[in-house]
Amino acid sequence: MRWTCLNTRSFSSTTFFKQTHLFSLLSSTINTTKFEFHGIQSYCYHSTNKSAIGLLHAKAVKSGSFQNLSVVNYILSLYVKSQYLDYAQKAFDEIPDRDVRTWTILMSGYARIGASRMVLDLFREMQIEGVLPNQYTLSSVLKCCSSVSDLQPGKGIHGWILRNGINLDVVLENSILDVYVKCGAFDHAKKLFELMVEKDAVSWNIMVGAYLHVGDMEKSLNMFRSLPYKEVSSWNTIIDGLMQNGYERTGLELLYEMVKNGPAFNKVTFSIALVLVSSLYIMELGRQIHGRILRLGLQKDGFVRTSLIDMYCKCGKMEKASMIFRKMPLNGVRTQNSKITFNESMTEIVSWSSMVSGYVRNGEYEEAMKTFISMVWEQVEVDKFTTTSIVSACANAGNLELGRQIHAYVLKVGHTIDVHLSSSLIDMYAKCGCWDDAWTTFKQTVNLNVVLWTSMITGCALHGQGRQAVCLFEQMMSEGIKPNEVTFVGVLIACSHAGLLEEGCKYFRLMKEVYGIKPGFEHFTCMVDLYGRAGHLDKAKDFIHENGISHLSGVWRSFLSSCRLHKNVEMGKWVSETLLQLEPLDAGAYILLSNMCATSDSWEEAAKVRSLMQKRGVNKVPGQSWIQLKNQVHTFVMGDRSHPQDRDIYSYLDELIGTLKGIGYSSDVKLVTQDVEEEQREVLLGYHSEKLAIAYGIISTTSEIPIRIMKNLRVCTDCHSFIKYTTQLLHREIIVRDIHRFHHFKHGQCSCGDYW
Repeated sequence: MRWTCLNTRSFSSTTFFKQTHLFSLLSSTINTTKFEFHGIQSYCYHSTNKSAIGLLHAKAVKSGSFQNLSVVNYILSLYVKSQYLDYAQKAFDEIPDRDVRTWTILMSGYARIGASRMVLDLFREMQIEGVLPNQYTLSSVLKCCSSVSDLQPGKGIHGWILRNGINLDVVLENSILDVYVKCGAFDHAKKLFELMVEKDAVSWNIMVGAYLHVGDMEKSLNMFRSLPYKEVSSWNTIIDGLMQNGYERTGLELLYEMVKNGPAFNKVTFSIALVLVSSLYIMELGRQIHGRILRLGLQKDGFVRTSLIDMYCKCGKMEKASMIFRKMPLNGVRTQNSKITFNESMTEIVSWSSMVSGYVRNGEYEEAMKTFISMVWEQVEVDKFTTTSIVSACANAGNLELGRQIHAYVLKVGHTIDVHLSSSLIDMYAKCGCWDDAWTTFKQTVNLNVVLWTSMITGCALHGQGRQAVCLFEQMMSEGIKPNEVTFVGVLIACSHAGLLEEGCKYFRLMKEVYGIKPGFEHFTCMVDLYGRAGHLDKAKDFIHENGISHLSGVWRSFLSSCRLHKNVEMGKWVSETLLQLEPLDAGAYILLSNMCATSDSWEEAAKVRSLMQKRGVNKVPGQSWIQLKNQVHTFVMGDRSHPQDRDIYSYLDELIGTLKGIGYSSDVKLVTQDVEEEQREVLLGYHSEKLAIAYGIISTTSEIPIRIMKNLRVCTDCHSFIKYTTQLLHREIIVRDIHRFHHFKHGQCSCGDYW
């Protein structure tokens, strides 16, 4: 008896090491008594340690107690409680005679982690073995039918209950009601609800949610108002449903009403309120809710913390979101014997995902990529949403290397590439200059929808493949896929960049007259650009006035670019004056007008424009070019001497320009907008940022590797000519992405056909 008492006490007060050591010593000297066994049970019940449960399991097998169904079910429940479902399944398979409790314990474990299909499969096996379900079994199975929207087994269970005359309590009736609602059998749900003798808050919430789901806001609100009692879950249901259906303001009014007359907020209410705040961008209210959360001490709850992070991300407050995120416990901090629960795992994944998507949403692509790399390093599961977000970041940052690694990672872990991820991959490869990879990804995707077609058409436009974009657009329509407003933007850009005036006008009419799409700002801008690039400046002017879009500064900006392209200074002055009335601080308008004056040798006019620009405090955006080599980005500006290899770069560039002149290249000195001698103009042109970046790329890579350059402005005609001659001389492929499009230079030719 002395050993027994000591053993029981140790399992409630000492560390696991001491407990197992004592138990081993005890086992080696005397047989385990019934009381000792219950002491071990008591410890295991409060433990999530696999070794402790395994020890109890082994002892039960050794002593023969595993033949006792009560003991077996208890051990099985310990495995399930601790979420060691693989061990639970093995133990379950070893049990010769399983009762309804045995089946129910395992099914409830799978149900908790969302393995609904596994639960339904087990339920079918249970029926085959002739084991009758109890109410707990039925409740678990019905919840799984709801989660996977599988009506057939749900209806079957309901029929079985009615045929066997089983008394339905309100919990079981609610489970059946939920199946009908989630599976879209709304008439069945209404009939069952009317027949229910007893209805609790859950019953009413299910029906309120059902009307919200079908978009009947009036009926759902009336039902909510008529509730005999409004629990916190009822308020949560109606506010969340209104928000999901686009009635955020109505939801906000109810939230204020809840504060005044309703029950206290719970964790779910706070989460819904934060989502509501982020959708309406009411930052001040978000701060107030955060303050209430802190006062109630709920900030450590994973569900609430994730909602806070998401709210701050969507409101553009990434520093605040990052501060909350950094306080979150990481996987690596957990002890070896601790086990992360399913809910903890989900909140951790969502928190990381929110941070990555938040950085992408706010244009902080480098931070997004750093966070993603840390996420992988911490071995947090990467879901499809996060993958899609980070691929978008790679596209916008032009980070081809990381984009390729992520694509390989997706294939390695076995993620299904759905239409959203496939669209992001196409966009990433297109924006990083890998047109062949974008095309390959498109062809490998099954079940092409309008999003994927649009991504590919837009990619064609970006790479100057106007004819191919038109062919894709026609093929898409022939396959019965209806283009949307974004698709038309893509095909109009493609027509504009390729000079396909007739096709562009046809598609603009098609959009309005056949598909009934009202033209937006981007469509109008594309049409002005289409007319302007083709040299039809008067038609562009008429188009602006005929469509009543003279208030849109973007169309005038596009028009002004065309005036400069075709050297029409007089019209350029008029367009510039109009644009400056709309956007007096737009640097582009001043620069374009000044450059037009300079190229026509009107130096006094150019000086006046520059002076006015300076007087109004308008700053020019400096031209920058950058190249990424070995995961490092090298940035250059005109005449830049800050690079560690600047001597090598300038020396090679001077030598290259000299060689190129021998095969026909000559500097276009008219592009220099400063009133200096011709020799000085050549010097200024020679050190444009893209030339410096290309020179560095040539001396840093082998001839087989394409040189990829990014530029924040439009590439000038002199640099365009320089790059063509460079590829002809060195037999190198050079890909330049400027502010509007990609230029693929190879064998002395450019993909744009000198039309840009």
